[in-house]
Amino acid sequence: MRLLTRYLAREIYASIALVFVTLLMLFAFLDFIHELNVMGYGQYSLGYVVLFVVLTIPGHIYELFPVAVLVGTIIALVQLASRSELTIFRASGASTVQMLGALFKIALPMVLVSFLCGEFLAPPSERMAQQLRLKATNQAISMQAFRSGVWAKDDKSFVNVRSVMPDTSLSDIEIYRIDDKFHLQSIISARNAVYEGPGEWVLGDVLETNFSKSGVVTHAASHQKWQSALTPAIMSVMLVVPEQMSALDLYHYTSHLKENKQQSNRYEIAMWNKLVYPIALLVMMVLALPFASYQRRSGGVSVMIFFGIVLGLVFHFVGRLFASLGAINDWMPMLSATAMTGLFLLVGIVMVWLVERR
Repeated sequence: MRLLTRYLAREIYASIALVFVTLLMLFAFLDFIHELNVMGYGQYSLGYVVLFVVLTIPGHIYELFPVAVLVGTIIALVQLASRSELTIFRASGASTVQMLGALFKIALPMVLVSFLCGEFLAPPSERMAQQLRLKATNQAISMQAFRSGVWAKDDKSFVNVRSVMPDTSLSDIEIYRIDDKFHLQSIISARNAVYEGPGEWVLGDVLETNFSKSGVVTHAASHQKWQSALTPAIMSVMLVVPEQMSALDLYHYTSHLKENKQQSNRYEIAMWNKLVYPIALLVMMVLALPFASYQRRSGGVSVMIFFGIVLGLVFHFVGRLFASLGAINDWMPMLSATAMTGLFLLVGIVMVWLVERR
């Protein structure tokens, strides 16, 4: 069985690598065409466009892993079946359970690579790509959700930030401080803010207005320290969408949102997706195994590959749809993130059972 596993691994890894190269070239080409629309703004030249596309490749590798594993494994198994090699393996005593065990062993290194890519390679690479694009086009990121920017609750303060610069410094900040009875105590307006260390920012060009029973007092300063739980890591979520953040960053950010009693569903779904996504590779192996029953008289190899591509794309896009619907309808985050993986596992088990029964 060890010899069978090594032989299958060589064939499957080669097929997956071929599928990966094809898909990555396609997605990189589409990204390149899209970025040509922005080329020419500021210093965003052709060289920056190419570098941006290269930096987005790790993110595509992570996103396309299940699709590539499914299609690559199907191609390898169908080709082996068309040459009657799998028939020989089965005739030599390899059962379905042993075949699944061999496929799981083959998938485990890819599960690890997928997890490492999603946690340590894709997020910083995507962040670097966005920062490169922003610096080259001389833009700041407009905070999402409102025309006035993004509002954050920080203990007994409400913070309004108009924009985040590529180095995660803040621009145009207003801090509204309230007391225990929700009475407005002061408003601090600053042109910029730079993170100095744990829990501390330095505000620049500050105008502070204090409200009390005796009246209103205004104070101006060139610099002022600001103690806050907000950090560049939290603010950097504006540079990278939740689906491209690491699970650890998502955990910290959802904890921050929950502490301040804010909506965290989208980020929780993204976090569970990050944890479940590598496991989906094992599900793809289960789903690919029934294709090993292919016989040349049953149809063309291209038909099997076409079905594999369709299944992979359905998993990719419908999984995203489930996540979006879960965020909109406030579904249970874990259920929204695992629904497609569980459904595909069920489909794979049923297909294996039907093949064995036949």
